[in-house]
Amino acid sequence: LASPETSVSVSAHNAAIGLAKAPGSTGPWEKFCFGLDASALQERLFVSEENVDGFLGTVLCPSLCSQSELESQPLIEVLDVAEDRIQIRLK
Repeated sequence: LASPETSVSVSAHNAAIGLAKAPGSTGPWEKFCFGLDASALQERLFVSEENVDGFLGTVLCPSLCSQSELESQPLIEVLDVAEDRIQIRLK
């Protein structure tokens, strides 16, 4: 993380933390963990095509699905992720 660019905003009903990658760190972030201390962290995934596909694969079709059921699953494509919106296409 690049600490000078990190920011925190807290209101009565919300908190936002802005994180910035350190110079030389490349590629999208896949996940983050948060919690009160290291022994009670919760994991959250960032929205990406791979994470959406993985999530839907476990939710829509557990490991006991047949090949024909797997082929009939919808195709999810993450088109755009911005601060104020996410575009996802379902085929």
